[in-house]
Amino acid sequence: MDPASLSLSQAVAAYLDAVRLSRSPNTARTYGNALRAFLWSLREQGLDPDQMPLSRLTEDMVLGFLKVLKQQAPSTERLYLTALVQFYEYVVARWERPLNLARVRLLVRQHARRPGPRLPQFPYRAIERVLEYVDALAQRPATNPREHLRNLRDRAFLWTLAHTGLRVHEACQLRRGDIDWNTGHGVIIGKGNRQDVVRFSPRALAALRAYLDERQPLDVKMHRALRALPLFARHDKRVGERILPISTVTGRNIVRQRVQEALGPDMAGHITPHSFRHYFVTRVLKASGGNLKLAQRLARHRNIQVTQRYAHLDDRELDEAYRRIFDAES
Repeated sequence: MDPASLSLSQAVAAYLDAVRLSRSPNTARTYGNALRAFLWSLREQGLDPDQMPLSRLTEDMVLGFLKVLKQQAPSTERLYLTALVQFYEYVVARWERPLNLARVRLLVRQHARRPGPRLPQFPYRAIERVLEYVDALAQRPATNPREHLRNLRDRAFLWTLAHTGLRVHEACQLRRGDIDWNTGHGVIIGKGNRQDVVRFSPRALAALRAYLDERQPLDVKMHRALRALPLFARHDKRVGERILPISTVTGRNIVRQRVQEALGPDMAGHITPHSFRHYFVTRVLKASGGNLKLAQRLARHRNIQVTQRYAHLDDRELDEAYRRIFDAES
């Protein structure tokens, strides 16, 4: 593209194409929303990004965008601003536009809101009820072999999320060969394209073995090395007897379906795959007496401040402690 004839909208489209190639689908979608909001903010100022040449992009356009973002939550505001700053960086790097990136970042620091700390809110005991429910799926009568495989898969999938702290996309990408069944270790490519080791509990390994043992006849028919096959596979009519990995969307749907079955439709949107990661970190902290460093390492948090968000007592524990202190005086 010739930068001299490039419109701002075309530059944004090129940037988003680059994001789609290098980032996750979720990130690409979020950045797309952010840059579309930025273009809309320019139109609100009477500017037409479809006709405006890229050379008219200025640092101060960030300020107009900030005014629009005041209608969003602070966390969304900062996420959208991150996308915009990276767009400015892309423009400078690709088309060598003389933009002052230091000023762009300064404007963001000076004018963006900072979201206050939030404690993770999730129904710890409700997740345990879901795990009790899926544990019984192994004995549930099924109308056909595919349904039985789905029951065993979903049971293994939820125990894996709960006892490893894996993010949903990490769990969906696992292959059979990623797990060392002797040590209970799994090797994954985690956040930031880092190779990490995760640990599987005996409970999770037992659920996985039950699922894979039942799936073995299908795996053998694939005439491929077992270690290369997905750990969690699709079992629907469209794939027949092929072994294809589940997608992140399927992983989320598994959680939603089993939560709804266990707790009712009202809870389906409140317990997500990430809730199981919260559950994992909280369990580690409870069992270790609040060992933050241990929880950080097992959860693979880069920053221990993220782990610290989980180091709190739930309401029931607070109630019990309060009564122990003050009921004796009644």
